[in-house]
Amino acid sequence: MSRAVLSIGANLGDRLANLRSVLDGLGKRALAVSPVYTTAPWGGVDQDDYLNAVVVAEDPSFDDYAWLRFGQELEQAANRVRAVRWGARTLDVDVVQCTDDTGAPIARDTDPTLILPHPQAYRRAFVLVPWLAVEPAARLLVDGVEVPVADLVAGLDPGERAGVVRTDLALRDESAHPC
Repeated sequence: MSRAVLSIGANLGDRLANLRSVLDGLGKRALAVSPVYTTAPWGGVDQDDYLNAVVVAEDPSFDDYAWLRFGQELEQAANRVRAVRWGARTLDVDVVQCTDDTGAPIARDTDPTLILPHPQAYRRAFVLVPWLAVEPAARLLVDGVEVPVADLVAGLDPGERAGVVRTDLALRDESAHPC
């Protein structure tokens, strides 16, 4: 298991620097990085807008739990506090999907520590839109069936899709550090 799709977001502190810390932590493991988007908060908690992006990464020494631990370590380094469900955060790193060495998606639906693919990813525009931008042929396992992310995006409420707005911000200088 070596490939992961990571959804990253931040709405506290230096949001862009917090997102960039994920790329710094990944180094050469980052294969592709989406544009940065601004989105309204999800979940009904009053808070500032988020910056969101998706990173596709690979490391043959990582399994799905290693990707989870990696994300949690980055969140801790950004001083994330888990006080309110769906509340504001300095950094959120979600493992959306992992694939094994053959490219097959890993399915975990009974493990309380890690559910894969992320159980809500298929309905969250702030995950799907950036992922589609960086990987147009992406597919997400939904109820045991691989579904094109493009189809999932098309099936979202138009208002939900419109709420994911591409910014001019970049997570890395592509001329200096291409993926």
